[in-house]
Amino acid sequence: MSRKPFFWIGPVALFSLVSIGLAPTAAEAAPTKAKRSTTYSRERSQTRKAKLARARTVAMAREMADTALPRYRVDAGGDLVPYLRAAAAIIYNPETNEILWEENAQTQRSIASITKMMTATVFLENNPDLSEEVTVARGDVFQASTTHLHANDKVTADDLLHLLLIASDNAAARALARVSPYGTEGFVPRMNEKAAELGLENTHYADPSGLLSDNVSSAYDMARLITHISGDERIASIMRMPEYTVYTKALRPRPITFHSTNHLLGRADVDVRAGKTGFISKAGYCLATLLRLPQGPDVAVVVLGARSNAGRFMETQNLFNWLSSRAQTVLAPKAQQQQR
Repeated sequence: MSRKPFFWIGPVALFSLVSIGLAPTAAEAAPTKAKRSTTYSRERSQTRKAKLARARTVAMAREMADTALPRYRVDAGGDLVPYLRAAAAIIYNPETNEILWEENAQTQRSIASITKMMTATVFLENNPDLSEEVTVARGDVFQASTTHLHANDKVTADDLLHLLLIASDNAAARALARVSPYGTEGFVPRMNEKAAELGLENTHYADPSGLLSDNVSSAYDMARLITHISGDERIASIMRMPEYTVYTKALRPRPITFHSTNHLLGRADVDVRAGKTGFISKAGYCLATLLRLPQGPDVAVVVLGARSNAGRFMETQNLFNWLSSRAQTVLAPKAQQQQR
């Protein structure tokens, strides 16, 4: 708190003191005040950042403790099965079209940015020129929530696909829909047509990014969809990239480096062949993956409505570990299982 002076200096007297150098001028006094203010703001900012970092560390520790592996339970038949804390999940064998394990897998739920798997599929079905330059429109970035793009950025369609599938960029989804042969108005109807063609009965799309909670599906449908799209190496190869850099063309060209939202990538204990994350509050934390078993086939593992970001990866890891430890039994033909 500042102290009041012991005596008052009138304007004329103050002017005299300034003139003979006994009182600072406004120009001399201002830098001192500004310097103190800047130093104080910087210290407050650093303190605030340190507190947030500590809070995140504590929250992550609690989260990891809450999702410790393995987590199993005994089912009605006496078998040891995964204990799921997400809303729905499935382990699906694409080779045999078998459900190896599931919980609420047919329940229709909001799927958030897992929507972008279909966005990529529909955009690529007409074999577009991926080197084509696209100018980002204001409507693409308006209230996009998650995006690395600015209006009037110039990038290629291939750049947009990488942003879509690695960084889950919402403006990239809008831009791809807009420049597709269907245009913005026709793109979502085509997504729903494609879902019907693939037999995804619980799936309906309302926008190409997944921002709207009206984008819905089931764990079973998403397991079948990621199996389908993994056959397109243009999509699968991008999904396996942990990071990527795009170079925009604009008034001020800049590099944009972004990292995958799929934190299973790069881990030694799981071979990810394809994967896509999703999150909005209505959907919870979601993950659709195609994983390769050690010395075995690929399996689709989908988790919907996990409780946290780390939770969706831990749930997926738990399901994968359970299957890996029982692969010979679970993957055996049904005739062999009955003989046992």
